Amino acid sequence: MALKSTFCIALISISGAMAASCDGSGRKGEASGLTQYVDPYIGTGGHGHVFMGANVPFGLVQLGPSNIPQSWDWCSGYHISDSTIIGFSHMHLSGTGIGDLGDINLMPAVGDVTLGRGKAGDYATGFYSLFDRATEKAKAGYYAVHLDRYNVTAELTATKRVGFHKYTFPASSESKVVVDLENGQAWDRPVEGYLVQESDTVVSGYRYSTGWARDQRIFFTAVFSKPLKRFTVHSPEGEQPGSTLKGQRVYGQAFFDTKEKEEIYVKVALSPVSIENAKLNMQAELPGWRFAQTVQEADRAWNDELSKIAITSGSDRIKRIFYTALYHTMIAPSVFCDVNGDYRGADGKVHAGEQLKAYTTFSLWDTYRAAHPLMTIIHPEKMSDIIRTMLAIYRQQGKLPVWHLMGCETDCMVGNPAIPVVADALLKGYDGFDRELAYEAMKTSAMLDERGLKYLKEYGYIPYDMEEEGLSKCMEYAIADWSLAQAAELLGKTDDYRYFLQRSKSYARYFDPATGFARGRSSTGELRTPFNPFEAAHRDNDYTEGNAWQYTWLAPHDVEGLIGLFGSAERFLQKLDSLFVVEGDLGERASPDISGLIGQYAHGNEPSHHIIYLYPYAGQPHKTAERVREALSTMYSDAPDGLSGNEDVGQMSAWYILSSIGFYQVEPAGGKYVLGSPTVDKAVIKVKDGKTFTVIATNNSDKNKYIRRVLLNGAPYDKYYIDFKDIAQGGTLEMVMGESY
Repeated sequence: MALKSTFCIALISISGAMAASCDGSGRKGEASGLTQYVDPYIGTGGHGHVFMGANVPFGLVQLGPSNIPQSWDWCSGYHISDSTIIGFSHMHLSGTGIGDLGDINLMPAVGDVTLGRGKAGDYATGFYSLFDRATEKAKAGYYAVHLDRYNVTAELTATKRVGFHKYTFPASSESKVVVDLENGQAWDRPVEGYLVQESDTVVSGYRYSTGWARDQRIFFTAVFSKPLKRFTVHSPEGEQPGSTLKGQRVYGQAFFDTKEKEEIYVKVALSPVSIENAKLNMQAELPGWRFAQTVQEADRAWNDELSKIAITSGSDRIKRIFYTALYHTMIAPSVFCDVNGDYRGADGKVHAGEQLKAYTTFSLWDTYRAAHPLMTIIHPEKMSDIIRTMLAIYRQQGKLPVWHLMGCETDCMVGNPAIPVVADALLKGYDGFDRELAYEAMKTSAMLDERGLKYLKEYGYIPYDMEEEGLSKCMEYAIADWSLAQAAELLGKTDDYRYFLQRSKSYARYFDPATGFARGRSSTGELRTPFNPFEAAHRDNDYTEGNAWQYTWLAPHDVEGLIGLFGSAERFLQKLDSLFVVEGDLGERASPDISGLIGQYAHGNEPSHHIIYLYPYAGQPHKTAERVREALSTMYSDAPDGLSGNEDVGQMSAWYILSSIGFYQVEPAGGKYVLGSPTVDKAVIKVKDGKTFTVIATNNSDKNKYIRRVLLNGAPYDKYYIDFKDIAQGGTLEMVMGESY
């Protein structure tokens, strides 16, 4: 069979034109309220790696299409350049730099098919289909596409724990829905699958897999709106007798006779615990069959969350970028418990009766910087469960999460990034969790011997000849140690405060005053030579996804101390100015995550995100205004390639949200939000206890980017930052903007 090209190659080169098409062709579907500004295509091109499909805020289910996985840019399972679909799976990551999930994959089909994802260009090798992107519709909580191979239209929506499919079939005696328990993403391998037909409308089972999450387990039950004509189960050896099968690579086929344009619905409930709990989730969240109503309820759920920040702007482009960014920050953390509260813990055991709404997908090396500080402002009702989840993980695995996924610790990235998150909640006055346990969890995690901590305790820094990427690890530990010190001071633990505050200055051991860079240091004290500040060799250098130009500034907890290392504010500013203009070769082994470059400032990767906001500490806030506006206008757009790097589970978008409102939390805990340069004219933010905090940018424009005067609740305000306590208690912050500073 002759097939058209597997990839819509032209889409890559005309992503800007495509964005206009997305906005004008109706592909986004109808939406109401603020969801009309959400464009799920933003970030599906380039290296954004965002999820495409139907979900509700913070839901366990992310139901969407999976392409034939190709390479790194398919980490979410979908990329704008691809026109293949192997099915609609119920779990996806969004914006990560590693792939996983893609679990419980359903594919409507007609006729005989080969059970497998297939090889692009040859339908005989699998059950995938091509699709025409003009038939695709996507909005918050809804996705639809026409599968060319089968002449089937698929529509999707979801609740938190249930995926809802609507398939419109042609007339055929060979219509079917394939239940695929083999295929996840390219990084994922099935360990054991189980299928059982329970009745003429119910099929249940589970999928165990290993990948980034080394021991992932997900259970499901699927209910069909029409009785099955028959149901068959399949292994790699072919069809197996009966209607139950357990094995590594398991498939099922649910057969139907269909009339022209007959609609068949499938509801699939998930559980991290059991099939029985999946059924409880189904009964609680989606007992009926009203698909259109479920779409409306998903839209309402998104509008409710998006309305936590109501912005005023004369630019629809800014509104699209802003509300899509806000949407992206609420895909994860994802609920990881059933409606009865049961969840699977980091110890692999089922936990019940804890009165905890457990969460998962904690990309903490990324999200502690902006996504969690944003959450403390607009999601106060979730803070208790987020912190209690982290403390439960501590009890179960002996340390706070590093990068937690589906109940599994991946230990991905460096540092102790949960410590700033827990400390931040403590310092901002959040409760609903055991404060002493929270402190114990932070201190225990900081005093382990793993991941370079042993050498930090022994040498006062991490030598490059003892630990790979030691400089980056130590500098991230310093950030966590400062956060822990602030929590110790709050709780009256004076000795611990002094110890961790001193340890938080370990970053200074790497500073070389002769070159003005942070450089690797050996166990005998020598600086690494030869030294190239541009070199960013992946995994076998001092720096994690970066180079000396980027990591020299990684002391957001002690900016005054960092300035002191340069000898004067003038020298600090001269070096900081150079960062944004100097150009050099990162080397052939540089990580692709080092993206979105302005000089050597890398907006596409998280260690750079605070750097733009360092200028006010040295008395030049106008330069922060200039660089903030530059990053907001050049590193974000409403095109599919609208992100300068991986979304990283909301971090890239959280930076945009906070910065476009007018401030950003630089210090990792405590809530000092440094003022920048707002691009929205007004933002009304719902904060704690039903209050609102309003930010107004008077005389705001592209030219008027400098803050000339600040008023807090009508009174003159002379600080270069706003405290969390002032935001949380409600009120009005007015920034009067001007063309000059």
